Amino acid sequence: MITVILKPKKEESLLRFHPWVFSGAIQRIEGKPTEGDLVEVLDCNRHFLAIGHYQIGSIAVRVVSFEQQTINNDFWNLKIERAYQMRKSIGLVRPENNTYRLIHGEGDSLPGLIVDVYDDTAVMQAHSVGMHEMRETLAKAIVVNVPEVRNVYYKSETTLPFKADISPEDGYLVGGDSKKYIGIENGLQFQMDWLRGQKTGFFVDQRENRALLERYSAGKSVLNMFCYTGGFSVYAMRGGATLVHSVDSSAKAVELTDSNINLNFPDDPRHQSFAEDAFKYLNNLHTLRQQYDLIILDPPAFAKHREALRNALKGYKRLNSKAFEQIKPGGILFTFSCSQVVTKEQFRLAVFSAAAESKRNVRILHQLSQPADHPINIYHPEGEYLKGLVLWVE
Repeated sequence: MITVILKPKKEESLLRFHPWVFSGAIQRIEGKPTEGDLVEVLDCNRHFLAIGHYQIGSIAVRVVSFEQQTINNDFWNLKIERAYQMRKSIGLVRPENNTYRLIHGEGDSLPGLIVDVYDDTAVMQAHSVGMHEMRETLAKAIVVNVPEVRNVYYKSETTLPFKADISPEDGYLVGGDSKKYIGIENGLQFQMDWLRGQKTGFFVDQRENRALLERYSAGKSVLNMFCYTGGFSVYAMRGGATLVHSVDSSAKAVELTDSNINLNFPDDPRHQSFAEDAFKYLNNLHTLRQQYDLIILDPPAFAKHREALRNALKGYKRLNSKAFEQIKPGGILFTFSCSQVVTKEQFRLAVFSAAAESKRNVRILHQLSQPADHPINIYHPEGEYLKGLVLWVE
């Protein structure tokens, strides 16, 4: 196996089980690895540290094992089995909830791999060449270890490193089109479009936060901004909201929201959707003096890299300022950031600044994060990407 030798004192993060080796920590490489190869990482005294996938970039190795062992089919099967058993043991796998994340990258000690399960289909995304090269083996391991799964769809055309000299194609690795494009989340039905939808087809990371919103929706007028699949809107409807407005700049997203509403609440007049830019919609509300009891702000990532952080924080502040303008006294605001480079403290400060400018009394009811099937490796705090606040606005 090709060997990566670290500079003196650069092994400390690996001794703390952090799963990344940065290129600046490497003293030399013995051999000529190609991207995606398994390599052995040693300290400057040639003591074993880890095994991982080599890649080109600032993160040079993504660790798959801190034990000196053979990486074979049994290794991958055990990883998938442990991930599945964890989801099952905490009650995520049940008839009224057949939609969940099976593999969450570093959180499941499989960096570079994402797998979501929708009924009998698992949708796999590789974010590293190493996981891309293992896709067939991983697909077989999923079918063997997850009894409900009959199909594995590979969707990595847009997620692999652009510098990698590969041409991935989306398609089924196991099985075929099951015709089951409806998943169940907490007893509610949703269309899962893994062929054309964003990410793997559905945002399962907001499941518990949607359930919390349902508890607060009774008798309230609700505005769901950046609605995408309409998940929060559907939960608000079941929670007894008197009115639900869903807004997204994408007409396709609005169509998907309408379809999911009709799946669960056919011909229900309480819901209305709008294909419109978020800021334009909120500005129009200000003119019309229309206000809501409950507002959800769940925008796409404003910052995908650190260079965009400053503008992202300004965006969060501006967006929340608009919400504070449009929410009724005694209203509740669910506000989120899914930007990994934005810390909880930075996001909270942006929302705090917006609240201060509004001159309204605001209290934090809940501080939200990602659910249990998106676990955070305790040695890899960077895995905590979803931040949310539930606010009471007087």
